[in-house]
Amino acid sequence: MKRSVARLVAIVIFIGLLIVTYLLSRNESAASDYFAGGHQKETALKKYGFYLEPVNKSAGITFTHQCQELDPKLENIKMQIASMGASVSICDFDNDGWNDIYFTNSKTGSQNALYHNLHNGKFEDVAASVGLADVNTKGNGVSMGAVWGDYDNDGFKDLLLYKWGKPELFKNIDGKKFEDVTEGSGLPAWVNANCAIWFDFNNDGLLDIFIGGYFNEDLHLDSLNTTKIMPESFRYANNGGRKYLLMNMGNGKFKDVTKDYGITSTKWALAAVAADFTGDGYPELYVANDYNVDEFYLNEGGKRFEEIGNKVGVGRIPKSGMSASLGDINNDGNIGVYTTNITEKGILIQGNNYWLPNSANMQNKPSFVNLAQIAGIENAGWAYGSQFGDLNNDGYMDLYVANGFISAKKNTSYWYDYSKVTGGNSNIIGDAKNWPDMQGKSQSGYEEDKIWLNDSDGLFEDVSGKICPPATYDGRAVAMADLWNRGVLDVIVANQNNIPLVYKNDQENNNHWIDFDLKGTVSNADAVGAKVVVEWAGGKKQIQVVTAGMGFSSQNQHRLHFGLGETNKVDRVIIYWPSGSIDKIDHPETDKMHTVKETK
Repeated sequence: MKRSVARLVAIVIFIGLLIVTYLLSRNESAASDYFAGGHQKETALKKYGFYLEPVNKSAGITFTHQCQELDPKLENIKMQIASMGASVSICDFDNDGWNDIYFTNSKTGSQNALYHNLHNGKFEDVAASVGLADVNTKGNGVSMGAVWGDYDNDGFKDLLLYKWGKPELFKNIDGKKFEDVTEGSGLPAWVNANCAIWFDFNNDGLLDIFIGGYFNEDLHLDSLNTTKIMPESFRYANNGGRKYLLMNMGNGKFKDVTKDYGITSTKWALAAVAADFTGDGYPELYVANDYNVDEFYLNEGGKRFEEIGNKVGVGRIPKSGMSASLGDINNDGNIGVYTTNITEKGILIQGNNYWLPNSANMQNKPSFVNLAQIAGIENAGWAYGSQFGDLNNDGYMDLYVANGFISAKKNTSYWYDYSKVTGGNSNIIGDAKNWPDMQGKSQSGYEEDKIWLNDSDGLFEDVSGKICPPATYDGRAVAMADLWNRGVLDVIVANQNNIPLVYKNDQENNNHWIDFDLKGTVSNADAVGAKVVVEWAGGKKQIQVVTAGMGFSSQNQHRLHFGLGETNKVDRVIIYWPSGSIDKIDHPETDKMHTVKETK
């Protein structure tokens, strides 16, 4: 009898296990199908006309970011300090007409990756063979980001690698290999940098460099003799790294003119972007700062910068500036700056900003107004990288924001411990040993990236998790580029201590587009700083600027992409070159990429 009962119980357990196994297999299959698209993709294509599909595996992207190794004295808050370094930048390094992808790594001994576009939907990591992989060596620091720019105007884009360590310059040799030309170039010996951009601040036809320091440049974070390395305040910290304005001398060398040009800030910089906001032809410099107000540097004819952030409105409220990106969201030819900050419901509501100039020409009285709340793009979460781009080619710029700070133990939070420090004086805040041990706790972790669609009235609809699988990695850098030369913007997101996400933009709509790849002749060869205005449909107008680095630790493709909606005709294109010359093109062909050389 007992044997019969035992046998019956065993049979029931066996059947139960079969059922559980079957259900789990169905769930795994469903999850896999969901990540690949499934019904969500079908719904998104029908409702929104496009879908962002993760294609890492099919594209051959196998890179994984690894975080920094810090001095053991920082073990209590290692996760907080080593929370940045994942970056992405786009460049056609060999001039074959196809965009390539560069990812940085941040662990000593780890390899950076340069994914060469093979034109067939796949990418191959060639960083080692061209000399851009083994760059995180002991004693030289670790990568935090990279920006591409043709500093010698030879037609090939070179690479500036910024680090918590020694910044390095690599010359592009005919698109085949890269030569380290840092020695003797005039780059600073050591910068704990989280941002850098190329821009021609004096319009002499040569690309200059801006590097923003975060931690003080005297610190080597893997070997410290003090733990007094943290910000002295959560609102007005001025004990961060210095800034560097490096003038291109035209002979492969750069001159540090930072103080001569009026830049003396030691705020904790995380992002920078440059564009001409006054209409005088010279690019202004916007710097997003952590633990303080942002800064707006007025360019005085290429001879000096004056920081007037408080006067123009962007430097009045201290927040946690982490990204700075450009976008004309109203199609009025007026470009604004979007900056990201921290929002944690019930704890901290800083809100992101969209700073729009109050007129197209701010030369007489510069001022900005913040339209983020009105536009519906204010609250994203613990927001890092951000980029504008017309994702559905309807003629209006959409917005992608990467979110999430530290995703560690689930159902835990470091916010209460964090508050104990924020209320202290500078001596308490500034010393890492006073910060409570994180003990593996999360802080604003497992947040979903935000994707907002522009509804054509300067208002945005939140479609996060609707036009792509929900992304809850710790997102950092965002870049937009047409990776498959189809006339649509794909999205690449670098995630901290994790895999990146490469989204292929699948579209099913009747929208048209037009792209411009600018080549300077009198201006710098990359035409960085040039403005392109596209006019179409009897009154629609959009402006974009050629940049070489913007967002957070990121760089978009060089070519400018304009969606046109269902209109297949462009009335006129006006190109304002950094040299001051203007080119006009009437009725250019649509659904095509135009390479335009500056008229001498």
